[in-house]
Amino acid sequence: MAEIVIKNVRKEFGDFTAVRESSFTIEDGEFFMLLGPSGCGKTTTLRMIAGLELPTSGEIYLDGEEISQKPPSQRDIAFVFQMFALYPHMNVYKNLSYPLVSQGMKRAAVRDKVHEVAGILGIRDILKKPVGGLSGGDRQRVALGRAIVRDPKAFMMDEPLGALDAEFREHMSEELRALHDRMNATTVYVTHDQLEAMQMGDKIVVMNNAVVEQFGTPQEIYDKPATMFVADFIGSPSMNFLEFQGTVSEGAQSVEMNGQKLSVPRQIQSGSGNLVFGVRPEHVTLSDSGEYRGEVLATEYLGTTQIITLDTPNGELKARVPSGQVATVGEKIGLGFDASTITLFDRNSGKALLSELNEEVLSNG
Repeated sequence: MAEIVIKNVRKEFGDFTAVRESSFTIEDGEFFMLLGPSGCGKTTTLRMIAGLELPTSGEIYLDGEEISQKPPSQRDIAFVFQMFALYPHMNVYKNLSYPLVSQGMKRAAVRDKVHEVAGILGIRDILKKPVGGLSGGDRQRVALGRAIVRDPKAFMMDEPLGALDAEFREHMSEELRALHDRMNATTVYVTHDQLEAMQMGDKIVVMNNAVVEQFGTPQEIYDKPATMFVADFIGSPSMNFLEFQGTVSEGAQSVEMNGQKLSVPRQIQSGSGNLVFGVRPEHVTLSDSGEYRGEVLATEYLGTTQIITLDTPNGELKARVPSGQVATVGEKIGLGFDASTITLFDRNSGKALLSELNEEVLSNG
């Protein structure tokens, strides 16, 4: 398998720019997620790595070799599509064996390889069945098997679970991650589902409007969002944004919001004007002693926890608290914040005022 390096890659379709100067590195053996909303450029990026699209500018390296202008046949990359792309007139065995037969591999070697891959995927019992009569999950396993059987340097997966129902999709995502761990294969996976990305990925690139907003591990992206878009897109419910006018100096330990001083003990960059106090729902507590207060608008029971929606002087806020905690609609209640988790943003640029963020995280933003 191999490392993939993307350097200042740009893709234009006429007057439309699909990807703007993207740069990141996919380490050998990583399960790498390209995450973002529809139209953000993630699938175009995947297709450029695979050779299905050629970049307008920039460089792509696979295993140290520059491949940006090479055709797909010279890249040793396997592609798995959302809609399976199987040959309907062939049975499972013939679908799996086709890439090897087309390469001129001997019949005995083809048979051994197909049975090996079918064993990995648990589909030996359906090798003689036509693919048309298979369930969605089995068809996806066959599509994966046809990619795996080639032993490529890297796998490209474009929302391969998107056509499955929610319950089976979760099951298949676990199987995919387990398969990746067994094979230690470099895998690039496109999804718009942030839960899928957080659950499966070693690293995540978050894209929006053709640019890379942030690049890092799932924990880094969740705990230290580089932009308001990332903070809003990752998490359910997403991060709360309380807007205020103010000034903060570099290294400040607190900010003043609605006449109350609130602690923010992180390395803060200086900023002024339209600022945003960002806090995730699970880092909000309800407390009678809290001087910053909000009015309860609604409660949503979720079993072990509940979501409390409150109206505050700086905007609506959601708190995830234990289900046994009593909060009555119309009640005004004090709020506390886990200060170590607070992120301040500049409202105009949308960027976090955190000096501890690595420059690579923000380089494309």
